[in-house]
Amino acid sequence: MSKSISDKVVRNTDGNTPFSTILEANMSRRLVMRGSLGSALALFAGASISACGGGSDGDDDKAVKLGFASLPNSMTDACVVPAGYVASVIGAWGTPLNDQAAPWSNEGRNTSQDLLHSTGMHHDGMHYFPLAGSSSEGLLVVNHEYIDEKALHPNGPTSVGGKRPAEEVRKEVNAHGVAVMHVRKQGSQWEIIQNSRYNRRFTSATPMNLSGPVAGTDWVKTPFSTTGSQVRGTNNNCGNGTTPWGTYITAEENWAACFVNTGEQTAAQKRVGVQTKLGRYQWETAAGDATEQQGEFARFNITATGADGLQDWRNEVNGFGYLVEIDPYDPGSTATKRTAMGRFAHEGAAYGIPVAGKPLAFYSGDDSRFEYIYRFVSEALWDPKDAERSDRIAVGHKYLDKGTLYVARFDAEGKGEWLALTPATKGKDGRSLGEAFGNIDAILINTRGAADFVGATPMDRPEWTAVHPSNGDVYLTLTNNTSRNAERGTNPANPRLNNVNGHIVRWHDDAGANTFRWDIFVFGSDAAGNADTNRSGLTELNQLASPDGIAFDDRGILWIQTDNGIDGGRNNAVAKATNDQMLAVVPGAMKDAKGTGPVINASNQAELRRFFVGPNEAEITGFAYTPDHTSIFLNIQHPVNWPAYGTADATRAPDGTVRPRSSTVVIQKADGGPIGV
Repeated sequence: MSKSISDKVVRNTDGNTPFSTILEANMSRRLVMRGSLGSALALFAGASISACGGGSDGDDDKAVKLGFASLPNSMTDACVVPAGYVASVIGAWGTPLNDQAAPWSNEGRNTSQDLLHSTGMHHDGMHYFPLAGSSSEGLLVVNHEYIDEKALHPNGPTSVGGKRPAEEVRKEVNAHGVAVMHVRKQGSQWEIIQNSRYNRRFTSATPMNLSGPVAGTDWVKTPFSTTGSQVRGTNNNCGNGTTPWGTYITAEENWAACFVNTGEQTAAQKRVGVQTKLGRYQWETAAGDATEQQGEFARFNITATGADGLQDWRNEVNGFGYLVEIDPYDPGSTATKRTAMGRFAHEGAAYGIPVAGKPLAFYSGDDSRFEYIYRFVSEALWDPKDAERSDRIAVGHKYLDKGTLYVARFDAEGKGEWLALTPATKGKDGRSLGEAFGNIDAILINTRGAADFVGATPMDRPEWTAVHPSNGDVYLTLTNNTSRNAERGTNPANPRLNNVNGHIVRWHDDAGANTFRWDIFVFGSDAAGNADTNRSGLTELNQLASPDGIAFDDRGILWIQTDNGIDGGRNNAVAKATNDQMLAVVPGAMKDAKGTGPVINASNQAELRRFFVGPNEAEITGFAYTPDHTSIFLNIQHPVNWPAYGTADATRAPDGTVRPRSSTVVIQKADGGPIGV
């Protein structure tokens, strides 16, 4: 999630018990061993895990072990990788995908049509989809989270008489969204295959289908889609996920601020952060331009002016805030918004290990201070044959349109409960959600409000989720929360009162049950932090703060990415010592010590290692890898003076000042071997 689009206003004013209070009670009953990574990593059962899906019993003959030395801190205008590795730039912002786009212009002369056929701005979540199982040719799908107007327009954004020029707005709309890129490895270099039939762009104006309980209801009927079956565009695409049947899920995060309602706002609009005077980018002010087509710009002003939602654009905003499914293998398919999975500031969607005959579970964080963690459980039971089907969007209808959305409550003693967001569920005041909100479509439209109502646990900015490939433990990053204070339910004795460093929580879950076990995996801190702050005993070689992106590869290596640019993150000492980074570790499975907390292992401090450091002021985000693990991909978002022009070498700093471009970086070993080991 970028430093420029964080929702800095606390939208959750509910009095639910904060996670910090529960954490204090839970930690007071645990063995805390100061000065070791094991005390906060909570549950390393060993330094390695079986690559064959066995547990963590120390079968070293089959274990994956990290094979690189942890990098030192770095603050340069370049990427840093371990010895023996190389890093190259691919798909930088504005790279043409076909001949309909002009080449990148350093002077900013590219038009909105050029951007419609080029990679977008500010790369974020992504995934590599192999073609025929290949590790040298596949489809790289990349989110483009937001725009920097000053970087996008040569002279900055303009406004004439309070109205934005239509061409500028179209450039901004087309710089958002998702890119599908056909990539191929030629020798040791990766490149985009120009004019491939697979290359596609999804922008903030691309028509998309609505599916699930909200689709077809009065909530989403507009002059553009009078049946409530479609909406134009996907916005602020941050984290991502995939499905067991081979589709991509892009998460709509801080979409609400793109809309403005200058009249009376609904409770749901207030809860998600719809603007009251002007939209974030003021797209709505271009309305009335002679070239505008069917509310192209007017739709971002959702003020009620007519008799109903077919007379104005009041319902346009209700088509945003979802997980969006894309089939990268079918260029003719339509992206589909899965409304059953909830409507909030989604930050990714990791699925639990599929088990034949059991429902599927997807986990998603709501990235804002004091927001919640959600789980969607399918009504349909998993059939492994569905992983082989070619009608992948239809498979999505089967598993993602019907099911139950839950929100997490974290209790003491490492226990938790999933609270169903269904009409029958009782709230804190004894009423049911149905009595307070109405039918399931109304509950989903105001997912945050429903979660408040049932008593979910407010968290410190829940971000990406990742599921261990063999034991199924779910990991989630809590980036930071500088607003956590006594007034919000914590106390001065809480060592994480002003949580500038963030931490990672994990839990073990069964999609068929509504209870789970949890612990804290690692606490972010600088190496010099005191014992209460540096509970994980981090050193200068693995100090971290503001964990954000997180992903497992299928060998069981956990990759952790950081973003210190937002919500006060620059106030932490780590950000003053090193640029944002990606670390790796091989965690063991969760275990309980007689139900009171985690088994503490004090021998693993060296096992959390810094693998990558990015250029100055850039966020490290997005993770993908080839099936043979010889190439991994990550994204550099919002750099200030990178990459160096005239070279694909990501580790080279520019000679002078350049126009910065968010980009994907592909990392390989110089000898062509697997990454990380």
